[in-house]
Amino acid sequence: MTPLEQIREKLLIDEDLTGNVEGLRMMTKVSHLYHSKGMVQTDIAQKLGLSQARVSRLLSTAEEKGIVRRIVVAPLGLFSEIERRVEEKFGLDHVHIVDSAGENEEELMDSLGMALASVFHLMPIEGKTIGFTSWSRSLRSFVYSLSPFPRVGASKIIEMLGGVGQPSLQHIATSATESFGKLTNAETIFLRVPGVVSSVLMRQALLESDSHARQALMEFEALDIALVGIGTADASAHINQESNFFSTEQFEQAQAAGAVAEINLRFIDQQGRPVNTNLDDLVLGVSLDQLRKVKLKIGVSGGPSKLNATLAVANGKWVDVLVTDSDTANFLLEN
Repeated sequence: MTPLEQIREKLLIDEDLTGNVEGLRMMTKVSHLYHSKGMVQTDIAQKLGLSQARVSRLLSTAEEKGIVRRIVVAPLGLFSEIERRVEEKFGLDHVHIVDSAGENEEELMDSLGMALASVFHLMPIEGKTIGFTSWSRSLRSFVYSLSPFPRVGASKIIEMLGGVGQPSLQHIATSATESFGKLTNAETIFLRVPGVVSSVLMRQALLESDSHARQALMEFEALDIALVGIGTADASAHINQESNFFSTEQFEQAQAAGAVAEINLRFIDQQGRPVNTNLDDLVLGVSLDQLRKVKLKIGVSGGPSKLNATLAVANGKWVDVLVTDSDTANFLLEN
């Protein structure tokens, strides 16, 4: 590493650790892997997607802050022990928990989005192709909370599901995708077709006439990171999406087949297994097979209405990183 690169690395490290709760959380995680698990710094760096210099700096700063004594002590306000237990139970790479006390579900969605923004800033995105679910309220909140990446840039931001709901909602979703691309200095590829169509023939006709949509669907095979939306299989739990969305009857059909959750409108059962119905043929978006191949899948989900959906996603290992709330994390451990 050149002297200039060393200076840049230290600036990034200091920026991460100055008054940043997520920096404290990462210090705790690195310290746990090093002191409790006996992992060497090079292995920790590879596991967490950090440089070895940053791992070393995190360890030394953890000692300065009193996080590492004879045991690893998590700073107040963090949930490192619960995070570790959920990670081990479901085989997840990272779990990030926010305090849900006193928040309604709408407020919680904003809090989860803000937490994901802190997490995302510590991830290596240079040159990556990133799939994004723009219709998810929590993921739009994530974009609104995200700071620009001045030193690095992703390659592409790809919308992973076509438009759903009223034109006003689709406009908001498009704006969020565009903002995400600008913040990460990436090319933005939109999927401006209906998320759900009425027939297979209509799906074929749309793709034949829209080269941009065909390009977006092809990009799903090359995703490096996927930011996925997690929902329930209950129509009543969704905001009235009106057009370009599944009907109540179609949700009931999925439930009858065993569905308890949906990931980008692809249904899964309580064990996380795909629920195969003819509804899959009506969706213009990433498939579960394509999603499974993505190296780093990040999900954000929380609140009472999504307890079983989050459990299903964790059971099926559909995400590698999960951002959730403390009540949902405890539910995952108890079930």
